[in-house]
Amino acid sequence: MTRADTRPAVPPEAPGAPDPGHPGPDLAPAPTPALTSAPDLDARAADLVRTAVLGDLARRVVAECGADVGLVGVPEPLPVRGPGRGHRQQGGAGQGMVLRHWAGTRAGLLHDLAVPAGTGLGGRALVERVPSWVPDYRAATTISHHHDDAVSAEDLYAMLSVPLVDPDGGAVRGVVYAALRDVVPFGDVRISAVTTLAATAGRALAGAAAWCREKPRAAAPAPPLTPREHEVLRWAATGRTNPEIAARLGLTCNTVTGYLKSAMRKLGVRNRTELAVAARESGLLDRA
Repeated sequence: MTRADTRPAVPPEAPGAPDPGHPGPDLAPAPTPALTSAPDLDARAADLVRTAVLGDLARRVVAECGADVGLVGVPEPLPVRGPGRGHRQQGGAGQGMVLRHWAGTRAGLLHDLAVPAGTGLGGRALVERVPSWVPDYRAATTISHHHDDAVSAEDLYAMLSVPLVDPDGGAVRGVVYAALRDVVPFGDVRISAVTTLAATAGRALAGAAAWCREKPRAAAPAPPLTPREHEVLRWAATGRTNPEIAARLGLTCNTVTGYLKSAMRKLGVRNRTELAVAARESGLLDRA
């Protein structure tokens, strides 16, 4: 006795339609989308904004403010090292910054230099949150001289450091340096120019930080799929072809195509790639 086929019927394909046994352009196997959440993407985007802003700031200090060298320090928890590059400190990680962006340098000793809070001209600006400058770094008596080797390698004398403070007076996002290879006093015009650039960068950095703090929008509720549609969808999202899904689930290729088309219609997508993305975003692939 032959058992009746109780599986749902699928409407015949329109003339000229691709062979349902082989995925056509709209139903081609899709690469598995990257499992990256919206908050992760926001954090990456904000990091790109910060990098662009700070790199541009170092270049503009040289191009627009008449400095020979522009540097930007980024606040980071420092590893178990003291000022500069070779001195270990006790008590684990310390607070400070690292010089991550530069323009106009000749040597490399200032590149990625760790500056603990309170040391040197920039470490002082980081703590005191106000601009600080000296006409001759090497002869200055108002700052520590932890970084003299790196400064001397660049043949720098006059230096100005300005903290990048949030517009509301909150967090310090970094410190920008303007340095000259001459012993000269910093005039009001140059100090004002660097301070204006620092304020502009501070606003941009505060905006990037606020972007990351925004609460991500909740995913739209998934439309109801039948158990069989859900099962076919889960296999399709792994990159399986229609014949492979059909063989695994004991269905015909026509039936698999019908389930996928129905799922596409319910999720409002046009092809297999969009279907996989929509399924992940709506949480359908997280369900057993």
